[in-house]
Amino acid sequence: MPAIVLAIIGIVVFALGYRYYSKFIAERIYRLDPDYVTPAHRYRDGVDFVPTNKWVLWGHHFTSIAGAAPIVGPAVAVYWGWLPAFLWVVLGTVFAAGVHDFGTLVLSVRNKGQSIGTIAERLIGRRAKLLFLFIILILVLMVNAVFAWVISNLFVTFPASVLSVFIQIPLAIWIGYSINKKGKSMLFPSLVVLVVMYGAAILASNIPALQIDLVSYFGGEGALGPLGLDAVSWAFVVWIAILMIYVYIASILPVWKLLQPRDFINSHQLVVGLLILYLGLFFTWPTPEVTAPVTRGVTDVSWFPLLFITIACGAISGFHGLVSSGTSSKQLNKETDARLVGYLGAVGEGTLALITILAVTTFFATQSDFLAAYESYNVANADGLTHFIGGAGALATALGIPASVAQTIVAVIVVSFAATTLDTSVRLMRYIISELGQEYKAPALTKKHVATSIAVGSSAILVLLPGDDRGFGSGGYLLWPLFGTSNQLLAGISLLLITIWLRRKGRNYLVTLIPMVFLLFMTLWAMASQVIFQWSGLGDGDAQILLFVLGAIILGFAIWIILEAIALFRKERPNIEPDE
Repeated sequence: MPAIVLAIIGIVVFALGYRYYSKFIAERIYRLDPDYVTPAHRYRDGVDFVPTNKWVLWGHHFTSIAGAAPIVGPAVAVYWGWLPAFLWVVLGTVFAAGVHDFGTLVLSVRNKGQSIGTIAERLIGRRAKLLFLFIILILVLMVNAVFAWVISNLFVTFPASVLSVFIQIPLAIWIGYSINKKGKSMLFPSLVVLVVMYGAAILASNIPALQIDLVSYFGGEGALGPLGLDAVSWAFVVWIAILMIYVYIASILPVWKLLQPRDFINSHQLVVGLLILYLGLFFTWPTPEVTAPVTRGVTDVSWFPLLFITIACGAISGFHGLVSSGTSSKQLNKETDARLVGYLGAVGEGTLALITILAVTTFFATQSDFLAAYESYNVANADGLTHFIGGAGALATALGIPASVAQTIVAVIVVSFAATTLDTSVRLMRYIISELGQEYKAPALTKKHVATSIAVGSSAILVLLPGDDRGFGSGGYLLWPLFGTSNQLLAGISLLLITIWLRRKGRNYLVTLIPMVFLLFMTLWAMASQVIFQWSGLGDGDAQILLFVLGAIILGFAIWIILEAIALFRKERPNIEPDE
């Protein structure tokens, strides 16, 4: 079956899911009220609580949840064949991700714009809240460290992409100030910025002097510098330091100054990028079963249940709930906008995951080439992003775009998404630290700069720890094996909270209960297998004490929260209680 046919099938299912299923949920399940006063209006402060146009907010929400995860996960999961990955992305987006992202947004709006971790106290209890916040804190710390490494690595590998990314920041701030003062539409100036960015990418791809290549500045690969670090390592140090300074500033600025205009620009990047890649499928007309296996039997890692952990963003992801309840709920202008922002944001993520599967599986000339590149799960995990950039570049060249320019533009898109996720994640971590400060009567932690310093400092320390074979700066990958299971546990528990809320309101909760049970079953199974048989040393591999200890703690906390929720669920009866 041609890849373009698979793409059309996926997009049609997404469109039907948004048109009918999300409308049913909005009207019959969540019961959105156009007259409800949202937290953005009720607690408007011009910094975090800012009423925002629904399309601008969709741009922020979408690019914050996109990052590199909906690319990396599917690019790795095709290791088991393209069909299982395709089915989970399409069906998971419609029946799990959309419901989850939409639901966490509405639940937060109905609870003063609070984070999903704080809401757990009201729905389950104080102990559940603290356990949940611990899981969230570990998760965002991993995201901060690993995404900092990913961006630094892309800057080192694709130096022509740096200029475009740097140009975007001051232009986004200029748009933020202009729109805030004059109240005009953000659409035209953001499109102008996009043209400038891609123009810079084309120039930098063809003019080496415009490429900010730190490795060459430090003497080239193999050259040794101070402290015995080579040029590549020093390039990582500099990029990580620059990123940490950037995310510190970006996470404390009012959302209208940088976050909203930059994310709106990035949403256009995604639309343009997706159009190029899907048109590339039309012009090249590749057939996935010729270049990659439909399904594949492997001996090292079973697809069941690991497929549903590997593909997180792009099917369902707990991090999406953090964004929905952390930043998006504080900017929602009308409650009825939640359908577009939450559900359509998940659909956009699924669309990106879908083209990732098709780009990677059609990148190789033959199945033999694919099998050589995906010889093991570990190899797939290490090289998935590289295969996507290569596959996406190949699709873009079918439209007459030179290969070097195409790869630079793809790298710019990936970096832009990853940077958006990074500074949103740091902002979320600041919120969580402040909430813990309030909980434990530590007023210093509630201060914006103190909380941000802790968030940025701990992320920098983790990323600069000695890492794995990826080289210097990959310390975040020490904890990364925990990300998939922790992320999906978070999504499952968030669905659990929405289910409890719906039951208390006397509404049909099957739409959240069914994906919740499925996700928790798969995730607990996968995490228990990793903790007991992989990281403990009881299996074939060596013990990994750090992963074992943290994994066991997270698993224990998650089971504790679930058991408390089940006990509460069985005792309570619907009482139609008010939200705030």
